[in-house]
Amino acid sequence: MIVANKNKIVKLAENLTADEQTSGRSLWADARTRFMGNKAAITSLVILVLIVLFSFVGPYFAVWTYEQIDWNTMGSAATLGMPSIETGHYFGTDDLGRDLYSRVIQGTQISLMVGIVGATIAVVVGTLYGATSGYIGGRTDQIMMRIVDILMAIPFMFVLILLLVVFGRSIIMLFVGIGLLSWLDMSRIVRGQTLNLKNKEFIEAAQATGVSDYKIIIRHIVPNLLGIVAVYATLLVPGIIIAESFISFLGLGVQEPKTSWGALISEGAGTINYDTEWQLLVPLSFFIVTLFCIYFIGDGLRDALDPKER
Repeated sequence: MIVANKNKIVKLAENLTADEQTSGRSLWADARTRFMGNKAAITSLVILVLIVLFSFVGPYFAVWTYEQIDWNTMGSAATLGMPSIETGHYFGTDDLGRDLYSRVIQGTQISLMVGIVGATIAVVVGTLYGATSGYIGGRTDQIMMRIVDILMAIPFMFVLILLLVVFGRSIIMLFVGIGLLSWLDMSRIVRGQTLNLKNKEFIEAAQATGVSDYKIIIRHIVPNLLGIVAVYATLLVPGIIIAESFISFLGLGVQEPKTSWGALISEGAGTINYDTEWQLLVPLSFFIVTLFCIYFIGDGLRDALDPKER
């Protein structure tokens, strides 16, 4: 009898512990567990981290700078500029005799910086604009969304090229042009989610206690949008990197002696007929691998933050 009661008590304690663990799990804990279980997303995250580390640690192993010319590689023979550990040109040289290893490092830094900074600007502007529009509603919402519709009707690439031509070609203008024109889709997505949130009980409770609209948007609306914002941001970064690469491919991006993935791909494509395929394949490989990694991470975040998967 005593043994039976003891077993019941132990079993009851185990059930209570399991219930406490289940009830104590938060949305972010569940999302982290599901994301860690996504092998493609974790592998992509590791590769992306290695690429970022390469852009910071790589310069310490460089023999040549990104603007230094090795005159010994200049000549009629294409093999003179091939990748070689002995000469210190690990990725070979470009058609001007500059070290491709150092130039790929700088191109990685600039392209990732443009993508991350541009996406950050777009996320901040788009989230605040869309949340404000959706929460206030009424005529203000209609006016703000019509402004977005008008801006979306203007060709994005045309405006960006026009800004670079009028105000000069610089990295700062790339940040401003790409970031301030990429928030439009974000604002529409955030507005739609805000319309669903603003009638929830916790929002009505905050309104009843006299909390200002500004604090409700910042403290209650925006934090509940972090999941979808994080997912869309991972999809926004590749788009911005592609836009910057296209602009640099046209010769309107970063200027010499600085470079980016787009500029390197453009230079490599121009010399592909001279048996110097490494000038194209090396930066193109970094470009493609990085984009795939970011896309896989975005898919992993989308699956991990999906409430239906709980």
